[in-house]
Amino acid sequence: MSRFVFTSESVTEGHPDKICDQISDAILDSLLEKDPSSRVACETVVNTGLCLITGEVTSKAKVDFIHLVREVIKEIGYCDAKAGGFDSNSCSVLVALDQQSPDIAQGVDEADDHSGNQFDKIGAGDQGIMFGYACDETPELMPLPISLAHRFSRRLAQIRHEGILDYLLPDGKTQVSVVYENNQPIAIDTIVISTQHTEQVKGFTNEEAIRSQISQDLWNCVIEPATKDLAIQPIKNKTRFLVNPTGKFVVGGPQGDAGLTGRKIIVDTYGGYARHGGGAFSGKDPTKVDRSAAYAARFVSKSLVAAGLAKRVETQLSYAIGVANPISILVETFGTGKLSNDELTELVKKNFDLRPAAIIEEFRLRELPKQRNGRFYRDVAAYGHFGRTDLDLPWEDVQRKSIELKAINS
Repeated sequence: MSRFVFTSESVTEGHPDKICDQISDAILDSLLEKDPSSRVACETVVNTGLCLITGEVTSKAKVDFIHLVREVIKEIGYCDAKAGGFDSNSCSVLVALDQQSPDIAQGVDEADDHSGNQFDKIGAGDQGIMFGYACDETPELMPLPISLAHRFSRRLAQIRHEGILDYLLPDGKTQVSVVYENNQPIAIDTIVISTQHTEQVKGFTNEEAIRSQISQDLWNCVIEPATKDLAIQPIKNKTRFLVNPTGKFVVGGPQGDAGLTGRKIIVDTYGGYARHGGGAFSGKDPTKVDRSAAYAARFVSKSLVAAGLAKRVETQLSYAIGVANPISILVETFGTGKLSNDELTELVKKNFDLRPAAIIEEFRLRELPKQRNGRFYRDVAAYGHFGRTDLDLPWEDVQRKSIELKAINS
């Protein structure tokens, strides 16, 4: 019997890196809403009193970037009395955006390997490798540790926005350690939550009293509500529960740490439970396969698991810049497949179109910002891009595809 503990983490929307991801994706949304053919590679940097947006943008859209940046920061919660050194109303916003390199544009506009087919004409926006993963540990077919970590982060933000715990501030992290036996989760070993808070908490100013109060409140308002529907639940006084282990967390957000777009790629994906190709998502338009092909790889893996063809699936895709068709496709089931890895790889090649233009068309990746009132990518920029039950994401809807795969292999 194999027994191990696996840990994943999440961060709240007020974490400095996540502020950057949300700003970059809000800019992407705004540009695509007005011009669906926009080419965007937007990076954001935040520090005390400063937000810098930089990168490459080619678009016909006209956007008030400074107003948009301030609006995102305000919605996250960095404004007025609780801004903590980073106020949406007063922070400096610097814009340093160039146009996309023509050398890259020519390969994306006309793929090296196109044969006249419309989906052959768009080449990959860069070379690289992407991984997608799915498993049967949770209803959303995600690993349990990252699923739980995101639940706690979302709930932490929810009770802050609703004023249930008025001492909470935007920055925060969660971490969950799950016990596995024979590759199946059986218990929650440890939960860690670090949450930014005001100097005074419910009248307490003593550090130990503050931490004790926050710990009690978070168990009642975050842990229990976030896990009440699960078969595996934390047990009070048995599950190890660590809150603000350093003692206090008053200075946070960009005042405490600088933030950058794309530094939370493991939080964005599978919590380290699957391999990662290294490419970030936020601020990139769909021609960037770092983003679109990672969504497609998740769609492939989830479809195979939903079809009952394996309990765990990891799909690797690779691309060359300016080339439409994937350079390689590999399916790995870790010994859980009803067919061999070779057979499943061939099945994927025959039943999934993984050219960038086909992925963009299948998931409506250029149209969704306009269809959803100018806000799509921004909503996936915090709390993970996969397994989201709170958002209608096209790469998560595998019902039709899984039925097709079942019919093929029945």
